[in-house]
Amino acid sequence: MSGVRIATGRCLRQSPSLCLLQSSNPTWNARLSGAKRFLSASQIRVATPGTSYNRKPTNGEGNGSAPKMNGASKPASIDDQSPINDITSGLADEPLILDEGSRQVDWAKSFHGLSAQPFSKEAADILLAEIPTDDVEVKPDGIVYLPEIKYRRILNRAFGPGGWGLAPRGETIVTPKSITREYALVAHGRLVSVSRGEQAYFSPEGIPTATEGCKSNALMRCCKDLGVASELWDPRFIRRFMKEHAKQIWVEHVPTKKKKQLWYRKDDEPRYPYKESKF
Repeated sequence: MSGVRIATGRCLRQSPSLCLLQSSNPTWNARLSGAKRFLSASQIRVATPGTSYNRKPTNGEGNGSAPKMNGASKPASIDDQSPINDITSGLADEPLILDEGSRQVDWAKSFHGLSAQPFSKEAADILLAEIPTDDVEVKPDGIVYLPEIKYRRILNRAFGPGGWGLAPRGETIVTPKSITREYALVAHGRLVSVSRGEQAYFSPEGIPTATEGCKSNALMRCCKDLGVASELWDPRFIRRFMKEHAKQIWVEHVPTKKKKQLWYRKDDEPRYPYKESKF
């Protein structure tokens, strides 16, 4: 009966004749009551717990912007998380670009004076002089080399202090384990050689020192074009020098007690953390 009264009350606001028909027809009232139950059931809202978890919006989800999709997986190690992990990234030290009308030579891209004329005989004799065996050093792996400071001394004797220099040809490129940069050797206002130096490093704190090592490595490679210490790339000289002036001995790493063979000059002795040992 309550359903009939509700229906009748609503119909009175619409049509008195329709209301009279509904109240006097039991079949119609039954249909109306079923329809009301259907409507009331369809309008029920599902309750949600008051303590439900709300995920914190990320990548701009809460401000209407589309979330950023990152296809790369989470780095597996600390090395992968290092900010210095791109070979194309550098130290933002690209060479200064000069104006087209400038009277100065832009050594970042110029080849001014290359092979224009030979240097004087006095300079050539200094550059091509044979390296004293006392100046040649031996690395522990058996590689012979000339310390970089001695290349600078030879250039100072040949061209005079201030008569030569290294001009960077590009930006320093930093990889996760090494540094590289291209340099040009300029002497008496002429381009002599272009070469790329490289130097390894083991932590970000070592990058400044590695940049200096990279510059010295480029200088050594540029000096090959001038004939400086050219015998260090001669296989016959290397074999003769190693036979006469070098030795390979067993050494022990003092902290770890591990033994291995290393190369030294015959007039040198192992230094800490190594000491000479017998196998």
